[in-house]
Amino acid sequence: MISRRGALGLLGGLAGSALLPAATLGAPVSARPPRLRPGDTVGLVAPASAVTLPEERDRALHWIRGMGLVPRLGAHTEDRHGYLAGTDADRAADLSAMFADPEIRAIFAVRGGWGGARILPLLDWPAIRSNPKLLIGYSDTTALHCAIAARCGFPTLHAPNAACSWEKTSWDSLWRIAFAADVPVQGGAAVEQAVGRPARTLVEGTARGRLLGGNLTILSTLMGTGWLPSFDGAILFLEDINEDPYRVDRMLQQLGLAGVMDRVSGVVFGQCTRCDLRDPDYAGFTLDDVLNQHLGDLRVPVVTGFNTGHVRSQLALPIGVPVELDAEARTLRMLEPAVA
Repeated sequence: MISRRGALGLLGGLAGSALLPAATLGAPVSARPPRLRPGDTVGLVAPASAVTLPEERDRALHWIRGMGLVPRLGAHTEDRHGYLAGTDADRAADLSAMFADPEIRAIFAVRGGWGGARILPLLDWPAIRSNPKLLIGYSDTTALHCAIAARCGFPTLHAPNAACSWEKTSWDSLWRIAFAADVPVQGGAAVEQAVGRPARTLVEGTARGRLLGGNLTILSTLMGTGWLPSFDGAILFLEDINEDPYRVDRMLQQLGLAGVMDRVSGVVFGQCTRCDLRDPDYAGFTLDDVLNQHLGDLRVPVVTGFNTGHVRSQLALPIGVPVELDAEARTLRMLEPAVA
């Protein structure tokens, strides 16, 4: 049996607006996925872009084994259909099968990219709803996180994809939430220097609510589709990559016009990696200008530069779990366990 320290050692060795109603925010989570234990079998799926390199697949297998878990690849994980990991029907079948299989204790996305939203209508939602399991991943996996929050109501984890670099900060936060069923305080000065953009408090205060969100591009793409949960009273978190400031401006404007910003109780804008233009002749708004314009006047606590997103050492964040945002300390404190 592998302890947290033992598993960490293994990991270190491997390193080189139509909104659906949801459960009342702040209310106890009605169903929790099972906690992970060493020796558990977990599914690896590719719900979006193709896994084009064998090294990517092998890296995912190594990381999962290093966690003390037993990986099982989905039947179509290594397929390729254009830029997707197989057809929509096959990718949906892989994910549905992992939820329905009683031997699978949790499910990791191997990678993100694009394609998760395409399979939402094809998933076996009764099977998913009846078998709560942690779905772990980020970026394009946001589409699946949001849909599960809306349709099923059990927690999932916005965390590195299986093929990402699982450094100590990421692994430790995953272990505390998924293995130990802990309720940690995440963020703050102790980890802020490990990531990209400096953390800032835009609006002071504390707030509580169900943690919802993910990749800004995917979230804005789903706006008005019926696949989003209610954001009433939520703590909204966002992140993105390779988006010019005007695009972030456009997407935040979309969320604002859809009424999302009027409904949330707090906002955490994580890392927006490579989102600043480096053209010396550029005379437009910077990313910080855009964030100040859209978030600085909100009457709820707001933090930017939180360590979530397309950065190394990102934290695992429990989607659908009530949390407390302390904007001055720039921390998120879980109020309930994500797993049983």
